[in-house]
Amino acid sequence: MIGALVIGTMLAVGALAFVLYPLFFGAPPRRNYAAIPPRQTDKDAAVFALREIEFDRVTGKLSDTDYTELKALYTEAAVVAMRKEESAPAEAAAAKPLDQIEAAVKAFRAQHAACPDCGPRPELDADFCSNCGRYLHDRCADCGAPVEAHDARYCMSCGNQLAA
Repeated sequence: MIGALVIGTMLAVGALAFVLYPLFFGAPPRRNYAAIPPRQTDKDAAVFALREIEFDRVTGKLSDTDYTELKALYTEAAVVAMRKEESAPAEAAAAKPLDQIEAAVKAFRAQHAACPDCGPRPELDADFCSNCGRYLHDRCADCGAPVEAHDARYCMSCGNQLAA
């Protein structure tokens, strides 16, 4: 009986200490998780390196001779990267991800039949709209004749039943 009382008291004191810790000692510092940084280009890397060597020279960590050598090297790299960016059209770089997204959307739409009235159907193998009963294909499954009337129940060529 006393053992249970001691264990219960210790648990209560531990819980109370856990709850009151931030009041007495301050909350632990919050970590600010930055968003994923954008992909660094060659130009950004060269400009960053130029800033770093400038800072190192000012703080005395880099000699003047080393600074002049490194500055010439990174300046040339920055100029080459800037010229490369100017020659490559920005639209092509921006359009590439959009092309991939469009291709994924087209592949999704090709797999899923769509009703012109109700939109895409969730069933992969749907022949009829699960909402309005409309035939989803533009041709008759039996004879291949085009189905022109949106509310057609039977094929005009062969008489095959189109809608449920």
